Amino acid sequence: MYTQNCTANNGYLVLMPDIVFDEGKPGSSALDDVTSAAKEVIKLGYADPERIGLQGHNGGGYETSFIVTQTDMFAAVVTGAPLTNLISMYNIAYKQSGSLNGPIIEWSQGRMGVSLWENMQLYQDQSPLFHAQNIKTPFLLLHGTADGAVDWNQGLEFYSAARRLGKEVIMLSYPDEPHHLAKEDNQKDFQIRMKQYFDHYLKGAPAPLWMTQGIPNADKKRVGPEVMEGNK
Repeated sequence: MYTQNCTANNGYLVLMPDIVFDEGKPGSSALDDVTSAAKEVIKLGYADPERIGLQGHNGGGYETSFIVTQTDMFAAVVTGAPLTNLISMYNIAYKQSGSLNGPIIEWSQGRMGVSLWENMQLYQDQSPLFHAQNIKTPFLLLHGTADGAVDWNQGLEFYSAARRLGKEVIMLSYPDEPHHLAKEDNQKDFQIRMKQYFDHYLKGAPAPLWMTQGIPNADKKRVGPEVMEGNK
């Protein structure tokens, strides 16, 4: 099943798939439903199978992070504030409320159905981090350092693993930002970068300098127009 948002903008068609979750398989469920929906849109002639991107944030960030480890059908992936390691996340606090993450992962949005101690292998199987060696697709990762919902280290774990394994990954880490970017300048910055990222991989646009050269830590607060435009 899928729900299609037919709003076309800048040459893109946006598809918003419905996901029906099986208990204990939040990542696998997303993989099955999202790829099935994408294949149907390709079959209908609405999408070029070589130029499909994938983007998600929060729960969608977890799902897109899992999917990128399981298939290479997408040309590029952007994942925001993703939960990537169910095991390390299980025993730390949900900072916004002070409660522990265990019950959330077991019975709420995590939908695992059992505790970590009852089935640790299942937790590993459904964690993107433990499949990072399978990644074949370039991906962009967004995370705010003050995220009170999904700890910033979840993004860092995934980025670090991907880099160590030689994968094509970029992490945009926004200092002092919460789960969703709160500062207008940062919101605009990320939207520009995300569009440039997809434009490069899906439409063949030149890669901006921030993608090809990066920004030194000492210069990260001095991003000029030439970096954002990428063509000067």
